[in-house]
Amino acid sequence: MMATAPIWPCWEPEFGMVPLKKLLIVDDSALMRGHLTRTFTAEGDFQIRLARNGQEAVDENRLFQPDVVTLDINMPVLDGLGALAQIMATRPVPVVMVSSLTERGALATFEALALGAVDYVAKPDGTISLSIEKISAELVRKVRAALRAKPHARPSPRTMVRRIDTGRPPAPERRRSKRGLVLIGVSTGGPSTLETILTGLAADFPDPIVVAQHMPASFTGPFAQRLNGLCDLTVLEVIRPIPLETGTVYIGKGGADIVIAQRSGKYVALPKPESRQHLWHPSVELLGLSALEHFDATSLTAVMLTGMGHDGADAFAEIARRGGRTIAESEDSAVVFGMPKELIARGGAQVVLPCEQIAAQLGTWAREPA
Repeated sequence: MMATAPIWPCWEPEFGMVPLKKLLIVDDSALMRGHLTRTFTAEGDFQIRLARNGQEAVDENRLFQPDVVTLDINMPVLDGLGALAQIMATRPVPVVMVSSLTERGALATFEALALGAVDYVAKPDGTISLSIEKISAELVRKVRAALRAKPHARPSPRTMVRRIDTGRPPAPERRRSKRGLVLIGVSTGGPSTLETILTGLAADFPDPIVVAQHMPASFTGPFAQRLNGLCDLTVLEVIRPIPLETGTVYIGKGGADIVIAQRSGKYVALPKPESRQHLWHPSVELLGLSALEHFDATSLTAVMLTGMGHDGADAFAEIARRGGRTIAESEDSAVVFGMPKELIARGGAQVVLPCEQIAAQLGTWAREPA
């Protein structure tokens, strides 16, 4: 096992002397371990220990007791998925997977997220990447977010619906338009959360569902395929204009944005190049605004799930203001409470629910008469 330096405190003006954050880097490539070590050493507030395979990772998780782990997938002795399963069973800790940008890497990543990993970063050039510096900033950002995350976000089913007091009179009851549409915005922690929600919906769910999940372009296709195999609903990646139909979930392609439009008198979901006006892609904000252009807000249901930042908070709050229905995932279940919290702060969340209860709420609303 690899040695580590003693923990020296560092100075933060607001808090004074604070201990370093303990990071375990797990990768079988010496080049990768070296680059990741230099990346996080330069941050100045991490104490780092290294592991070369999954078995060392399990051992170091017990001995070193890190605050956060970066974990490779393809390793000797014990691979990343095997190590992750043991880590979550013995000493759960926030884990960020570092995986290859391949279909096989994507499928393994989704398995890791289902096992309890918080997030992932895709290597730009394969298993042993010599250009990992391309994602250094993203990796640091996600590791820091993981420090605030819950590695197992599974609330009690007894958690009750909590309605939000927005400080203004409730919107008058309005009859929903005949044709409905569900919008879902999600980022960090999204794959496993979406899996929980979408597998809870019946095949006859009446409204199309359009999802903006922040994800690389090479991951959204395998992600849609995985969900399609798990759900009663049909799940498609949007790589061209596709008419919106009952019983179908539309996943926005990574590396692009997804919007609602009309073509030949039909509503469609279509991809478009990333908007420079928006920071995250596929953009939840752009999806929500495009839906408002083509649908009466009373026929829209907007669901804000786990993720960093505020993408979509303004658009979804506007949907609520115009009489649409909105749900924010509760802090109890959100891996990262940033995006739902921003919607709540804007007075745009009519209902706050743990992810396990969202499908039931959507089903209840869908059964109400138009």
